[in-house]
Amino acid sequence: MKLSFSFWLLSALAAAALPAVTEPHFVDRAAALPVQQVYSGGWEHFVGGGVAALDCNHSGYPSLYVAGGAGPSRLFVNTTGHPGAPISFRLGSVPALTDVTGAYPIDIDGDGWADLFVLRVGGNVILKGGPDCSFTDVTQAWGLDPGDKWSTAFSATWEAGQSWPTIAIGNYVDRKNPNGPFFACDTNFLVRPEGRKFGPKIALKPSFCSLSMLISDWRRNGERTLRVANDRQYYVRDGYEQMWHLNPLREFTEAEGWPHVSLWGMGIASADLYGTGYPDIMTTSMGDQLLQLNEKGTLVAAPYAIGSYAQRPYKGDDGRPSTGWHAEFADVDNDGRMDLFIAKGNVDQMMSNASKDPNNLLMQQPDGKFVEKADVAGIGTTERSRGAALVDLNGDGKLDLVVVNRRAPMELWQNTTAGANHWLELQPRMDHGGNAYAVGAWVEVRAGGRVQDQEITVGGGHASGHLTPIHFGLGAATAAEVRVIWPDGTASDWAPAAVDAKYAVRAAGAGLRLGPLY
Repeated sequence: MKLSFSFWLLSALAAAALPAVTEPHFVDRAAALPVQQVYSGGWEHFVGGGVAALDCNHSGYPSLYVAGGAGPSRLFVNTTGHPGAPISFRLGSVPALTDVTGAYPIDIDGDGWADLFVLRVGGNVILKGGPDCSFTDVTQAWGLDPGDKWSTAFSATWEAGQSWPTIAIGNYVDRKNPNGPFFACDTNFLVRPEGRKFGPKIALKPSFCSLSMLISDWRRNGERTLRVANDRQYYVRDGYEQMWHLNPLREFTEAEGWPHVSLWGMGIASADLYGTGYPDIMTTSMGDQLLQLNEKGTLVAAPYAIGSYAQRPYKGDDGRPSTGWHAEFADVDNDGRMDLFIAKGNVDQMMSNASKDPNNLLMQQPDGKFVEKADVAGIGTTERSRGAALVDLNGDGKLDLVVVNRRAPMELWQNTTAGANHWLELQPRMDHGGNAYAVGAWVEVRAGGRVQDQEITVGGGHASGHLTPIHFGLGAATAAEVRVIWPDGTASDWAPAAVDAKYAVRAAGAGLRLGPLY
């Protein structure tokens, strides 16, 4: 299907306004980890392997909570000394948990400290965060039925009038079904709050072996809906990628413009790639990675020529299809264009797919197309990668990379890309109402004659997420303005912001107050 004229027009404008592509470069900092972290285990850990990035001690430097599968999950507390310094960590203290598939940071109780929703094979766990990276198991106290499922996906939002989030939990194969694993997909759940606790689970039927979920206002009409990526490896037939209305709770239909696409859905990434005001959506899979461009609330498959499908290894002699897991859009070189990282890796020893499957770093070019640069950047490793995070770990305004591997050590890469491109990081905060980190807000930055926007969400990726300031690359722009469209739809006035800085952003009447992160 051809792209609309508006896309090509926007791409041409971007080409004229933005700087040339900078060659990305990363340095291996895995030796900075106090211990090697490996995502291990049998078939119940073929999937999962996530990492949560969160500033658990309000130091300005994100720490990492990493799944271990059959081994222990671990908290790595960031001890980097100053902005731009080599990344360093120490082991933190956290309740001992095994069989963790992934985790998502979210401030559930609105106290300003990030909590962790921990996905497990077995009962899920909520860890309440506190000062100095302290965590306490509050699963029972906060009313969550932990279940005994193989949980692999999570997303959350704050619905109108609620001070506690609504959460979605995705489950994979029913591992207790004696007739499984094929045609044995387990049930997903929506959980709404009852006051400041979680209420009973509401089944999302049908369910089709979900591996990622994302609640987003992707149509920009004020309605946040639930996207679910499903793995046809085990639903085999009659399943599809799902979208759910939350209120009233029901599936989108094909008549509403939601085509039933079936693929090996593993991870979801969402970003406004071309300044249209609507987020485009990437879903990873075995073989083609599906990028859907958002034409004012209608999703259209991107053309092959855009360069995002990444269906086979780009190096080595293994020509079998790739297997995509975590996907994340982010501006790696701060040129004002969103790039795309995809974690790749064979499920285990699946003969139909590549065994040496390098991770992708697809850099967006001035014409809107993507070009592979992971080999140039030095991060095109070929382990069985799963979860990942692109986040500024050493405070220099460049996004660093963490990759979790199955049966191989976790990777840690410091972004040392050269160039003088500018940047801005913004963390909207709401001091009343419970939704402290403004989940559901849209953040806009106006700089260099164009506007960029990003939505604050919880979910997506593959068993991985982060609660960190929203990162914008600004190219050569030396001044910027900021606007926030708050979760209730209220849009602030524009406020000036100095570049190459990190700010907490709060409402100040109709305007904004920019201040220190903490």
